[in-house]
Amino acid sequence: MGPTNSPVVTAVPNADITRMRPQATRLSDKLQDPGIGRANIAATAEAPNGTPGWAEKHKDYTVVQQHILFFDTDGDEIIWPLDTYRGFRNLGFNVPFSLITIIINLVFSFPTRIAHTWLPDPFFRIYIDSIHRSKHGSDTGVIDREGRFVPQAFEDMFATIDRDGDGKLSLQDFWDLIGRNKVAADFFGWTAQVFEWGTVWLLFQQDGLVSKEDLRRCYDGSIFYEIRERREAGLGWDKGYGLRDLFRDMFTTKAKTQ
Repeated sequence: MGPTNSPVVTAVPNADITRMRPQATRLSDKLQDPGIGRANIAATAEAPNGTPGWAEKHKDYTVVQQHILFFDTDGDEIIWPLDTYRGFRNLGFNVPFSLITIIINLVFSFPTRIAHTWLPDPFFRIYIDSIHRSKHGSDTGVIDREGRFVPQAFEDMFATIDRDGDGKLSLQDFWDLIGRNKVAADFFGWTAQVFEWGTVWLLFQQDGLVSKEDLRRCYDGSIFYEIRERREAGLGWDKGYGLRDLFRDMFTTKAKTQ
């Protein structure tokens, strides 16, 4: 028997969670085969061909590899702890925060190392060619187990969390996203999600919101180079949460209480 024209059922009365967490539908009108992972482009309904220029230049790398290329400062496809530190400093993070991010190497070095040997890396280096092995639980599923970008999962994330449909996520939205993705007894995955999404919000928020396009470009890593170029050119990065925001919020709060 061939396919029918019956509508796809995405929610049922006896599982209220299916109503509370809708899926993105009719994506095939804008994007071919949205459920199939893209190996080398971060494709969405608004950007079906990924990031112009970037996608073509990095077509030999998976999206998850592209995501971390920025931190490979010497181009040897191995990320040392010092590379991680320098990368975050280049993005504008302060020294204490950048030092803390070295935990990324401590946690993810061995999963990428076992593609080469079972012996742990004494220098806690991360290997780009096997970065897909560092995928953890309680995540969004936007990146699959092989490092491909799955458009349907990305759009589902916004369909569920972006309740007002403005294409932007608040800090509360990210917190709800973490709760949505939790799986049983996955304490490491929960912690990783808090750190990852917290960092995303700190870097990309503008007026408290992170745009869908900035988040898409975070996945393929292209936006990291833009941030560095703007900072090196003296233009600065006009998004993110810094000391100026802290003082602004402090004085705003004080004024409201007076």
